Amino acid sequence: MAHEEFPEADRAGDAPHPRETAHLFGQELAEANFLDAYATGRLHHGWLITGPKGIGKATLAWRIARFLIAEPVEDASASLFGAPSIPSSLDVSAEHSVSRRLRALSDPGLFLLRRPWDEKSGRHKTQISVEEVRRLHGFFALSSADGGRRVVIVDAADEMNIQAANALLKMLEEPPARTTLLLIAHQPARLLPTIRSRCRELRLSPLTANSMAAALAQAGAVADEGTAAALAELSAGSVGEALRLLELDGLKFYGALVAYAARLPNMDRASALALAEMASGGRGSEARTDLVFQLTQSLIARAARFGAMAQAPSVELVPGEARVLAQLAQTPQKARAWADAAQRISARVSHGRAVNVDSAQLMLDALLTMQATAAA
Repeated sequence: MAHEEFPEADRAGDAPHPRETAHLFGQELAEANFLDAYATGRLHHGWLITGPKGIGKATLAWRIARFLIAEPVEDASASLFGAPSIPSSLDVSAEHSVSRRLRALSDPGLFLLRRPWDEKSGRHKTQISVEEVRRLHGFFALSSADGGRRVVIVDAADEMNIQAANALLKMLEEPPARTTLLLIAHQPARLLPTIRSRCRELRLSPLTANSMAAALAQAGAVADEGTAAALAELSAGSVGEALRLLELDGLKFYGALVAYAARLPNMDRASALALAEMASGGRGSEARTDLVFQLTQSLIARAARFGAMAQAPSVELVPGEARVLAQLAQTPQKARAWADAAQRISARVSHGRAVNVDSAQLMLDALLTMQATAAA
């Protein structure tokens, strides 16, 4: 199907699709490792690109795909004098014919394997099925006549069901000539061990504050230095998660939560009700609810770490956060109490959402648990 007809399973919200992203920030080591393998004639047929979700794995896969399809097929290890020539980057001009075709998903040398759209349910299927993987046979047969490279992007490999994984494994065991398979995996431990063993891994690292600022600017979300640092810390270096925090006003909610915690063990009912209302609805209701509980857990976890290590966080997410964390967890004993509270809140939220308990009520329960922990 044409990618314009239905939402794309591998597109994150309103952010540019990875195939439309020109630059990859903060992953220079992974790019250098791939380029070294290419230049020295050790280009593996299967690559497993791993790291947390939203960290740039798909962007790297598309950069590699553009590079391989655009480069002429020759002995990459040979140069004029017989020494390997290492390309300086994976950059391919946006005006290159390959770049234009990949943006339109019309290049015959590329196959994109991802969760398909289910017209009956009106949503994407939850898994990549074996039928989708079997379509690769037709791709290899039809595209082999041009003599160029072929690239398969699997986004994401840990979304394949067991039958699909076994079908892909056979292709990894007997790969067609001049074919590179790029497997994106958010949770590589979910993959078959035999798939992992037949791939070379490129592990991506969390983005620093500077790389985060550059990546956000490229996505059209300009953030000042302090905001970029806070987003890099709160998102664990994931630009995808940072964009979600911006879209759903995550820092604003976190600031309100810190303000509530600053008054503990006194209970500010007005603030508690306002926080509960944030959890119950509004723009992007379900996504906002997920984020609210995630940020609540983040605050408690940061308090527990502060008490256990007796050390202020390296980055203050909102003004005054360090003072509040010190107030909540002054000793290792209090740190353990907050760690226990985090477990209780997590269990109650998971159970409550499974049985459709109102999100506002679950949030109030979490805030009461925080109050009781601070008062104990």
